[in-house]
Amino acid sequence: MALPRFYPIFDSADWLRRTLPLGVRLAQLRIKQLSGDALRAEIAEALALSRAQGAILVVNDHWQVALDTGCPWVHLGQEDLDDADIPAIRRAGLRLGISTHDHAELDRALAQDPDYVALGPVYPTILKKMKWHEQGLDKLTEWKRLIGDIPLVAIGGMSVERAQGAFDAGADVVAAVTDITLNEDPLARVRQWIEATA
Repeated sequence: MALPRFYPIFDSADWLRRTLPLGVRLAQLRIKQLSGDALRAEIAEALALSRAQGAILVVNDHWQVALDTGCPWVHLGQEDLDDADIPAIRRAGLRLGISTHDHAELDRALAQDPDYVALGPVYPTILKKMKWHEQGLDKLTEWKRLIGDIPLVAIGGMSVERAQGAFDAGADVVAAVTDITLNEDPLARVRQWIEATA
């Protein structure tokens, strides 16, 4: 399936409230600081906002809440795969994106028949401490050759200026986090992203 080429990742529904009206059509909700009813309420709000704007919401990690609230997509990291009930996710009709960093993780991801594969960090990232070094554009090209028609998401250190290079290397979608959330004018930056990936 064809996904929108711009894929921002946010940590609250408030980001969606501000950016979806600008034209964001695919976004991930990556919440690490909430749990229980507060988490469920935040995901439900994000889902309602996304549906109202005709956008795709992807829930990071919290697959059970995504399943319970009727979210259409879930994204799992390799650690998340250890505990996730993939058959339950598939029975519920959820689409699945999976993070990868090396060949073993790619093999594991492909065994789950993912709806997209993410590779990162393409460039150095300040988002979180990772044991993985910069993957580089050549690895995107290699990954695309290996996964074929499955959409490939480039993540990690991505910016508007670096997006075209990732697309040229084989990425179908480019994910961005701090390039937006730490920008002095994040909404203007989102507009630049939308223009650059149209």
